[in-house]
Amino acid sequence: MNLQKIEAKVYIEAYGCSANLADAEIIAGLLKNSGFTIEKTPSEAELNIIVSCTVKDATYQRMVTRVKNLTSLGKPMIVAGCMPKTSKDAILKLNPRASLIGPNSVDKIVAVAKRTLSGERVEELNGTYTKLLQPRVFRNPVVGIVQIASGCLSACSFCQVKIARGGLRSFDEHLILDEIRRFLRCGCREIWLTSQDNGCYGMDRGGSLADLLDKVSKIEGDFRVRVGMMNPTYIVRDIGRIVDVLKDVKFFKFLHIPVQSGCNDVLADMKREYTREDFLEIAKKARQKIPTLTLSTDIIVGYPTEEEECFRNTISLLEEVKPDVVNISRFSPRPGTKAALLPQHPYEVVKRRSTILHRIVKAICLERNRIWLGWRGESLVDEKVKGARIARNPSYKPILISDDAELGSYLEVEVNGASAACLRGVVCQE
Repeated sequence: MNLQKIEAKVYIEAYGCSANLADAEIIAGLLKNSGFTIEKTPSEAELNIIVSCTVKDATYQRMVTRVKNLTSLGKPMIVAGCMPKTSKDAILKLNPRASLIGPNSVDKIVAVAKRTLSGERVEELNGTYTKLLQPRVFRNPVVGIVQIASGCLSACSFCQVKIARGGLRSFDEHLILDEIRRFLRCGCREIWLTSQDNGCYGMDRGGSLADLLDKVSKIEGDFRVRVGMMNPTYIVRDIGRIVDVLKDVKFFKFLHIPVQSGCNDVLADMKREYTREDFLEIAKKARQKIPTLTLSTDIIVGYPTEEEECFRNTISLLEEVKPDVVNISRFSPRPGTKAALLPQHPYEVVKRRSTILHRIVKAICLERNRIWLGWRGESLVDEKVKGARIARNPSYKPILISDDAELGSYLEVEVNGASAACLRGVVCQE
């Protein structure tokens, strides 16, 4: 096979965080620019690529199933994302011929694809690739995912991020600003700033997230910015500055701050480096400055050292703060982490606590969403779903509207319904 010039069909699927979705867009962009055709199904392709995630055991098991299914097609395959770094042996057991590419080696995808198609098995697991200003094939034409950093500063006892992506490497803010401008020229109207932990952006190069956001706010254009997840550890002292920038019309009034537990003893065991009180202070200050703020958080239920009193502390925290969005995960031991070595709770205990938490969270989220009944204002249409469109109001609340709304348009919407998951609305006629 001629490796200098190739026309081949490739299929790409991606799972997990927004950084993985961005990596898949870059992979597609680099391959398309090199003559590959991007197919919609694996059966049509000559090469299949999966951008994998292993953050939870349930997700990992799904990756195992997908690798098995793609392997059964008998076609060359590349496994990208976190799995090659965290579960290399498991991949090769499922498919000894699979090529592997790590999260920081995406720039090698064209060479790896060509060599894989020629019959080689290739590994590119290490790299320090800056994922900015690269070719893209957008999954959503109005949403541009901008990776501001790779890796993190934390050493959480339950997490595989350090194994997969290494320590913090903040990308140059000038490149980030140029990337945003480029996406706006491409037609994007919503920008996601993402990384493994936005909160520690710039700490390895003398900068800060607040400084970056301030510069983003000065970019010309009519667009909206969603700031991605930030751990409490690195923003508790700077939350005032961050929220002040979020007041700008270009930013969604939205914060994703994962607390994981409401018990200080469990937080210490998790190596989270903040306290319950820190999270309460962040939430209080943020809502004082922006009362309509949408606050999203994450909870891990059933951590090995979470006793019943600890679990009750988590419930009391949620009832006090009343987050708008809560992502609940049952603890699952991830290989290579310290928490995996601890004695685990019985399945029944974790399931019971999870069921209780889901019931409480559903009630809280419904209560928070009902506040928006009767609200009317400008919303950005950013997503297609079956039989409807999703429009985001200034607080990033998802509002289901009619399916004929144009992606990327700003519409006057009135909210007339609410569930725990979303709002429902109608487009106001002029």
